[in-house]
Amino acid sequence: MKFSFGKSKSVVGLDIGSASVKVVECSQRGKGHEILHAGIAPLPPEAIVQGAFLNSGAIVESIQEAVESAGIKTTNVATAVAGHSVIVKKISLPSMTRDELEESIRWEAEQYIPFDINEVNLDFEILEGADVDGQMDVLLVAAKKDLIDDYVSVITEAGLHPSVIDVAAFAASNAYEANYDTNDEDVTALVNIGSQVVNINVLAQGIPSFTRDISTGGNVYTEEIQKALSVSWEEAERLKIGGDPGEESQEVVPQEVEDAMRGVTDTVLGEISRSLDFFAATSAESRISKVYLSGGGSMVSGLDAAFQGKTNLPVERLDPLARLNLSSKLDEESLREVAPALAVAVGLSLRKVEDE
Repeated sequence: MKFSFGKSKSVVGLDIGSASVKVVECSQRGKGHEILHAGIAPLPPEAIVQGAFLNSGAIVESIQEAVESAGIKTTNVATAVAGHSVIVKKISLPSMTRDELEESIRWEAEQYIPFDINEVNLDFEILEGADVDGQMDVLLVAAKKDLIDDYVSVITEAGLHPSVIDVAAFAASNAYEANYDTNDEDVTALVNIGSQVVNINVLAQGIPSFTRDISTGGNVYTEEIQKALSVSWEEAERLKIGGDPGEESQEVVPQEVEDAMRGVTDTVLGEISRSLDFFAATSAESRISKVYLSGGGSMVSGLDAAFQGKTNLPVERLDPLARLNLSSKLDEESLREVAPALAVAVGLSLRKVEDE
């Protein structure tokens, strides 16, 4: 699923998160892929708040820094949007051809999109094997034009060309499918935890069955640790993922960190599990068989175990590099340390503009 601009054959995955910008460039290698370049650049706090670009200059600089540090020369990029300005719905419509749906999609979408239809970019995908009793299932995606314009603006100002605009939840699932064996009988929940947004995508028979973005994420941990311990944002970030206390916090009591994080974990996991419960209550699909966590927020110490304890579901941290070859020029150890945070960028880097 994508909103396409231009006609290039390959793209660089560009994930503009709330805390950092991630870039990944892949190439085809036989039947697999090789990561040629990868880079991460931090964003200052509050450069992006609830999806709004409050400091475009800083975002442009971080994009340029990530691209330059990775040694990327390709200018065509695929990026991803998420949040309350993006709507994803699986709808059932009378069976028709793609051309017929192209003609009627705006009228059909008006019934499901809570925005003025003239203020959104629309895309859709007719789901395979869903034509039953004269009805077909369609995946409908709408993103507000002003959100798309924000992304196009900073990417262009950074000297790059936006070739594909995807949805973050779908990009993460692209990384999953490239690295794991999939079984049509499995129902898999992909939970990508960013700094301010959690993307949930439940796959049934390899098809998105439930997609939702939640306004919470890893920054909540950082803020609570800051409040509890009176340390800097950078120090709180280190403590969040289980790092050793730095000079600034030599007297930090570990129990204080644990207490601050436990409360946030309960809140974040409560939001996610409510969405998964909603899926279970409203779907005819089988019960979720496994959960994969990705995103920078998934690297919070003990989160995967807490998630499994709360939901009684098997939980695993997704590795978007599991089956990809890595260029010998890359610092493999450093890259694998941040691998969960690269899921969306890796998924985007595997895109082709001609993908349908």
